[in-house]
Amino acid sequence: MEKNYVSMFLLLVAISCALAKDVGKKETKETTAKPKLPQTLSRGWGDQLIWTQTYEEALFRSKHSNKPLMIIHHLDDCPHSQALKKVFAEHKDVQNLAEKFILLNLVYETTDKNLSPDGQYVPRILFIDPSLTVRADITGRYSNRLYAYEPSDISLLYSNMQKALKLLKTEL
Repeated sequence: MEKNYVSMFLLLVAISCALAKDVGKKETKETTAKPKLPQTLSRGWGDQLIWTQTYEEALFRSKHSNKPLMIIHHLDDCPHSQALKKVFAEHKDVQNLAEKFILLNLVYETTDKNLSPDGQYVPRILFIDPSLTVRADITGRYSNRLYAYEPSDISLLYSNMQKALKLLKTEL
């Protein structure tokens, strides 16, 4: 009889230990997991900037505010897009100058073929003036991907942003 009690006691201790370990694991998983923040329209490209939600809204706002439109095509899982986004968001001069644009970042392709004049690659950045014309004269440094920018091209992007604003004043 005493042997049965000892066996039963050891069985209860083993079960209690196993359950205690499982509970401890669940608590550490829940406490170490970062809370998922809601997605903003900036998608990390500059949270303090004002971003438009759709291409049509961006065109409307550009035309009626007489500001150029800057469209950033990117993908969330693209390492090149992520690297450019990081540099773009951290560059203070680019962020300050971006306030003078209507901004849109797209993680999907639009049906407007004017937004992919030389192909559908990412990341690519296009400028559109308030007359709704894609500025083919404001390009990156690559001849095979005219609107592509890399993190090392941030100074070129900044000068192209200045160029888009300057052309706006001289042409309109």
